[in-house]
Amino acid sequence: MTLQEIGIAVKRLQWQHHTEATKLLAPLGVSLPQWDVLRRLHEHPEASLHDLAQLTFQTDQSMGSLATRMIARGLITRVEGPGRAIRHKPTPEGEQIRRQGADALDSVLTASVGSLSAAERETLLSLLTKALG
Repeated sequence: MTLQEIGIAVKRLQWQHHTEATKLLAPLGVSLPQWDVLRRLHEHPEASLHDLAQLTFQTDQSMGSLATRMIARGLITRVEGPGRAIRHKPTPEGEQIRRQGADALDSVLTASVGSLSAAERETLLSLLTKALG
């Protein structure tokens, strides 16, 4: 097994997760990046737009555009932060979609890594974390 084969397997699993999650989130009317913003706001309620960009693997500019679309859709609202900072928080609809999306993502992950034993999942997480540095 080569390093490239391992890299491709990791990418293939990520692509599978992304594709299946996208299908399951579509009936909720959100994309995977939009759901990820809702999830990250839930986990980090004080996150700035820059923080959200980093947490969701986006540029500041693309995160700003995404936030604008999510505000227009009624998923998040802007709130005042310290200094000039502008923060965002989920609306009740956004929070409901976050919860429903979490169930969808859990089903995607259950179909793949959920098939591993608890010990195998622990080993996988340990190895991926180690590889990240």
